[in-house]
Amino acid sequence: MDTRLPIPDIPRVGRSPEILTFGCRLNAYESQVMRELASSGNDDLVIVNTCTVTNAAERQARQAIRRTRRERPGARIVVTGCAAQISPHRFAAMPEVDQVIGNHEKMQTESWAPDADRTTRVRVGSIDDVREAAAHLIAGFETHTRAFVQVQNGCDHRCTFCIIPYGRGPSRSVAPEHVVDQVRLLAEAGVGEVVLSGVDLTAYGEDLPARPLLGSLVRRLLREVPHLPRLRLSSVDPVEIDDDLWTALEHEPRLMPHLHLSLQAGDDVVLKRMKRRHLRDDARAVVERARRVRPDIVFGADLIAGFPTETEEMFAQTLMLVEELDLVYLHVFPYSPRPETPAARMPQLAMTERKVRAARLRAVGARAQRQLLETKIGTVQEVLMEVGDVGRTRDFACVRIEGGAPAGAFLQASVHAVDDDTLIGRPAARATPISPAEDGSTGSTRTKS
Repeated sequence: MDTRLPIPDIPRVGRSPEILTFGCRLNAYESQVMRELASSGNDDLVIVNTCTVTNAAERQARQAIRRTRRERPGARIVVTGCAAQISPHRFAAMPEVDQVIGNHEKMQTESWAPDADRTTRVRVGSIDDVREAAAHLIAGFETHTRAFVQVQNGCDHRCTFCIIPYGRGPSRSVAPEHVVDQVRLLAEAGVGEVVLSGVDLTAYGEDLPARPLLGSLVRRLLREVPHLPRLRLSSVDPVEIDDDLWTALEHEPRLMPHLHLSLQAGDDVVLKRMKRRHLRDDARAVVERARRVRPDIVFGADLIAGFPTETEEMFAQTLMLVEELDLVYLHVFPYSPRPETPAARMPQLAMTERKVRAARLRAVGARAQRQLLETKIGTVQEVLMEVGDVGRTRDFACVRIEGGAPAGAFLQASVHAVDDDTLIGRPAARATPISPAEDGSTGSTRTKS
């Protein structure tokens, strides 16, 4: 589920309107849609796009609302997002808030028109009644050379810990032709990498006529938008990877060698209590198959530490699975009980223990990431520059380029050091964006000593 991929570094990306984004890549995409929809007649507007995946996410949003009111006393503050969808009246009760609108309403043009209804304090409809994914064409992403594109929304599953379906509604997919149009527009605008995003991304297409699944969409995008340099996937469910997606992973070099798995745990009992649809061996089988068809692939994973009833022995199974599968990009969350979910009624572990286990998981992931990065010393990596002097390799490693380079530039970077979780390199030569697709390379070569 993509909502477990937080992007905490996005808040405050503009003044007309100003949008504070919390949570997932879907929110990042939807914030950009709202920025374009609200670009006229909303100079005094601040939109707070909230997340509800953890208690901490909601607390951060409330703190940001109070801070914004202090800093901009004359602004109109509108709160939206998953937390607002689920608990609209909690936000409406805050004196700093002018209006609360729902997840469906925030994607409607009329919500941000100059003559929009500003008197109704709460405009939040039933998300369960929504049956179509909103299709919007956005021209680009401010401050991003990677663009997130929403291709799927909602979720039909009910994991015992997760409240997101109550904020996002049922699973629904954007028609393939609309996705192609959006990605083509972004590629023509110079975006170097597109990330396909969804709440349950690998459920894409199951609700559409003829059921064009995610792998079919990926292959169509790469075929019909040949000038897109890079295509990446957000979080995928291990049991939903379809045959076309396996084919694309093996044969499409512009599909990046990086998969982020929605694992949550590595112990079968915990996975069953979470009501996940995979077990430990399923995760192992997916990773082994992916490495057979794409030897340069790198894996990340979403993990919950301290799930209710999790014993030390169960937690040890998760630690061992992370090490066994060599998972390097970990998103780890101490379990956070969400209202009305079954897991919130299970016997709870002490928060101190949850935090300790989360720290242990992060430490294992950090060691694995460090080991991966050290293997890249002495290589030349294809890097897509983002903001300042930082860019990303094809397998998502962060690289700091000495001397910097323009955002959106593709470089061949000679890596000579590692600093914490970041590679250090210098430009070796310019690269044309589509060269990896043309020659079938992995974007990595060894320099001569």
